[in-house]
Amino acid sequence: MLEELVNRLRGQVRLRVESTFPERIMNLCAQRKLELRDVRWESSTAFFCVLTRRDFHLLRLLTRNLDCTLHVQKREGAPFALGKLRRRQALAACLVGCALALFFGSFFIWDITVDGAVTVPEEKILRALEENGVGFGTFGFSIDGEDLRNHILLEIPELSWLTVNVSGCRAYVQVRERVPAPELLNRRAPCNVTARRDGLVLRVQAFLGKKCVLMGDTVEKDQILISGIEDLDTFGARITTAQGFVTARTWYRLSADFPLTIQEKSDQTEAKECYSLIFGKQRIKFYGSSSYFGATYDKIMTRQQLELFGLPLPVTVEKESYRPYELLARTRTAAEAEAEGKTVLTAYLTALMGEDGEIRSTLVSSRQNGDVLRVTLSAECVEEIGQTTALEAETG
Repeated sequence: MLEELVNRLRGQVRLRVESTFPERIMNLCAQRKLELRDVRWESSTAFFCVLTRRDFHLLRLLTRNLDCTLHVQKREGAPFALGKLRRRQALAACLVGCALALFFGSFFIWDITVDGAVTVPEEKILRALEENGVGFGTFGFSIDGEDLRNHILLEIPELSWLTVNVSGCRAYVQVRERVPAPELLNRRAPCNVTARRDGLVLRVQAFLGKKCVLMGDTVEKDQILISGIEDLDTFGARITTAQGFVTARTWYRLSADFPLTIQEKSDQTEAKECYSLIFGKQRIKFYGSSSYFGATYDKIMTRQQLELFGLPLPVTVEKESYRPYELLARTRTAAEAEAEGKTVLTAYLTALMGEDGEIRSTLVSSRQNGDVLRVTLSAECVEEIGQTTALEAETG
């Protein structure tokens, strides 16, 4: 591989040598130390070979007075490519200009990557960077990482750490989000733990306060589960902040109406694609208004940043695909509507219980009334039912 690269940099010529006595040509090359490579015999009087550019010119001078014919098959390498450019000065100037543009353009930022952002939108971080002088086209060596970090952390309090590493024409922004401090419990505020819904108690664990229910008890909504008033027998009562967990079996009955006649998209026609070029913040469209595609359509947008030899260019190709469609009425079966109702109601039930809740069993029933199907979901769950209630509200 390295030898082939060196030969192409020096330039090489592929020849067909024809002579009545080809061995004389071979001996002549050996005497003059001409390097013949990839020798292949065509016949007893002709063979193919590869020589360097310098050896080819010397062989042509040596065989001028001999009974020998040299047929050039192909010229390869940098010297011949540069020789062609002597007649194409405009092309040579363009190549030199492109090379200079790539060289000097590598000192500017044309691509920004944000890593570590989970809850903070990347657009917010990029906007803050741009307001502080870091954006597309910024000179990479002019970035002061410490000053930039101090300003952005003040503008975005959700971040606890930020750094910008510039590698060529790419800027890698690494952030670390601030972990919110847990809410401190006010131990001086007296309160009870009450039930937020009806249920059958499975487990009671009281950290502070007095347990008012036991495992197996049936409780109603707003009933006191752990009281913040403790009877001390000899010293009266003590008022405290009740804390604890109460796990119970609960039952839900959720209903919703689902129409049997729904609107669906027609078979989508062939997509119409539109292209545009984005230079930094400037956009060049190669199409007219999107209203040409009709009132209703699906729009899919993709972006591809152009690169040259692995270096990102400040040019992005944007493709927009438009798929027009029409809304058509379709009558679905009761089974399809019931299946959709079960999915929707189960998702709603999961949101009501929270992350700690568990659905043990479900039963789905439905009843049709004209063009509407009423779907009912009955579920048995296990969840935490305790909630903190101010003691003043209970005693007042």
